This record gives sequence, structure tokens and C-alpha cells, in this order.
Amino acid sequence: MKVIVAGPGAFGIKHLDGIKNIDDVEVVGLVGRRLENTQAVANEYGIPNVFTSLDEALKLEADAVILCTPTQQHAAQSIQCMKAGKHVQVEIPLSDSWKDAQAVLDVQKETGLTCMVGHTRRFNPSHQWINKRINKGELNIQQMDVQTYFFRRKNINAKGEARSWTDHLLWHHAAHTVDLFAYQAGSKIVKANAIQGPIHPELGIALDMSIQLQAENGAICTLSLSFNNDGPLGTFFRYICDNGTYIARYDDLVNGKEEPIDVSNVDVSMNGIELQDREFFAAIKEGREPNSSVAQVLNCYQVLHQLEQQLES
Repeated sequence: MKVIVAGPGAFGIKHLDGIKNIDDVEVVGLVGRRLENTQAVANEYGIPNVFTSLDEALKLEADAVILCTPTQQHAAQSIQCMKAGKHVQVEIPLSDSWKDAQAVLDVQKETGLTCMVGHTRRFNPSHQWINKRINKGELNIQQMDVQTYFFRRKNINAKGEARSWTDHLLWHHAAHTVDLFAYQAGSKIVKANAIQGPIHPELGIALDMSIQLQAENGAICTLSLSFNNDGPLGTFFRYICDNGTYIARYDDLVNGKEEPIDVSNVDVSMNGIELQDREFFAAIKEGREPNSSVAQVLNCYQVLHQLEQQLES
């Protein structure tokens, strides 16, 4: 299978690293904003074609595109790729508006192509371990307590490089947890509340936010997000269940007493991005809907829209 990757930044490179471990998948094109930087990454990964235009890249003979571009471009580029006849995996978030999210689903239905969104938490082995026990009836979530913390008072990416666009706590970082909560609870979100701190004078966004969610089955979620946190960085999930408490820190999982749980045999890899990519390519080959399809995650973006309306009012 031939694939184009758009975006040679921090997450594009994570996808390139993951794809190296997947048989019968070849990256045939890399798209970036700056030619010199894009060419350097292409040279490192042996990618034969480099572009500064997605339009030009889509003329390549390729089956699929992975979009690791700025949030504000995700919806339009997903639609562009499908209309060009390419399957698409778009990094989280699918969009930064409910209208755009719906438009992507409409085009996916029209074309019948695979459209998958990078909700990586569904694929991390730590969260998969929890999900498998829930599906077996061994666990039920009572509450999830989640902290998403970064120190990002300047417009930089995960590699510490200057960004050409502004990241967002609600539409990007909260999207991970909003989707994961409904997925793990196995129940639609029916209540959602949010408050936010002061708007940053330069970035134009709130650097602190608090969100409360409730699922139809009664489970609740409390999510705290900050770009002001000068301490351990990342997202930490506490699952308070009817039969145990578990804490997931990316690929590490411990119980409520901080005793480690081995998740090394949950899947074929410990790399959530690689597992996400494997699902994308497998779904295309097998002609089935992927886990984290645009249809499956759409409700997350409806909830984010409702929260945005709350915050604006």
C-alpha cells in the first residue's frame, strides 16, 4: 500500500517511525510547508517525493494520506483527499468546529472511502487493557479523573519549535478525553459543563480549563487542562471502577496502589501511533470501518461544540 504523509513535524515523524514497522506499506510522498526541512526528513526516511503543496502530492499514485497538518486545515484537507480518491487518516482533532466535522462525515458517506481520526488513546495498550476488561464485563467505570498538563505559554510544538498555528485546549487536547470517556464507558455523553481561565493576551486562548462530563449510564468524568503547568507534562488518566482503580500514564498502567500492570502483550506493539496506523491500513485492506472512524468519533465533536458555546456565553 502506498501512502502520502502531510506534515513533517513532531507527529508526522511519529507516524513515519510507526510505519517503518508495518509490512507492505510504503511512504511515497511527504508534504511540508518548508521545502528544506521537508526534504531533510524525506532523506532520513527514504521518501522519494517531496511537496510543498497537497494538491500536487495528491496527483501521485497512492492509496491513502495521513494528515499531520495544523488543526485549522484538518477538515478541508480530509475532504480534499477523499474527493481525490484517497483514503485518509487525519490527526486529532478532526476539526475545530461542529459544522466542519459534519461536512467530513458527509463526504466520507458520499465517497465510501475510509476516513479515520487519530484518537490515539483508543489504541494505547494501557487503555486497551482497561477496554478489554470492560468488554468482558469485569469492570465498569464509575468516574474518570484526567489531567492534561503542558507548559506552553509560547506558541511552540512538542519538539520545542515555533508553530505556525495555535494549539487549543478544547478542540485538541480535550477531544482525546471526551472521546475516550464515551468509548470506555460504552455510553453516550449526555451532560457537559466547562469553565476556563483568563485569555492569554498573545495566544488569544485560555491556558486553563476545567470540564465535567456525564454519560447516559451515569458514569462521570472530571478533566483538568492547562498550558500553565510547570511540572510533569502529559495526560494522566485515573479510572475509578466498580472493581478496582487504575492509573494510565501513556503506555504505563498501575493500579490504585501504584503497582505496575504488564501491558506488553496487549497488542503487537507498545507504540500507540503505530497501532493506530496498523488499524488504518488493515481497515482499508479488509474493506471495513476502522476503530476511530469519523462516524464513531463524531459525537465527541458535538460535545466540544456544546462546550464552546457554553464558554462563549
